[in-house]
Amino acid sequence: MSPSAVARLRLELSLVQPMVRTAAARVWRSDAGLPDRYRAYLCAMHQVIRASVPLMERAAARCEALVDDPVAPPLARYLRAHAEQERGHDDWLLTDAAASGTPPGELTDAAPPAHVAALVGAQYYWIEHSHPVALLGYIAVLEGNAPAPGLADRLARETGLPPAAFEAVRLHADLDDGHSADLDRLIGRLPLDPAQRSLVAVSALHTVAALAELFDRIATAPTPTGERP
Repeated sequence: MSPSAVARLRLELSLVQPMVRTAAARVWRSDAGLPDRYRAYLCAMHQVIRASVPLMERAAARCEALVDDPVAPPLARYLRAHAEQERGHDDWLLTDAAASGTPPGELTDAAPPAHVAALVGAQYYWIEHSHPVALLGYIAVLEGNAPAPGLADRLARETGLPPAAFEAVRLHADLDDGHSADLDRLIGRLPLDPAQRSLVAVSALHTVAALAELFDRIATAPTPTGERP
């Protein structure tokens, strides 16, 4: 995939990513329901992020089983390294949940809803039944929609929750821009054929739609009092 192909992927995503940003803005709107929505966000993102390392490890293992595939060796190396960069990030969310007043067991014991399974589970399908390069589309969207700088400080002010409840938001705002640049360089170097390029794009577009739905559900969920936030 050439640098121009990377630019095409980013252009395609730029046309649909407003869906995610609009839904996220509704989650972070300033009103009395913001603390409850933030706690719901921590739960949902824990369900998503705890799958990140297993997904990358499975995709790397699939790459290592592919013979005579020029994409597989560099992709496997990237996935193994990136899995180590992401390891433990789900624990950040558990720590933040505890600081926000939510017992971590409420996150770890909750059954992931269908929309979370749809977001993450599609990647398992493509890894197993198509090509592990699909995971690059998923990573591109998640890291391309990192929390905005300053969001953690605003949430701490407006929710009244302790600053320690926002470390995952703060850290991902700092880290994910660099990860996105690394990913673009990898995609630009990989000798992807047309089917593989299409798979990366399909995975990315699916991820945009599923992530927007996740945020929409958080934004419209009833508060514990039964009122809309």
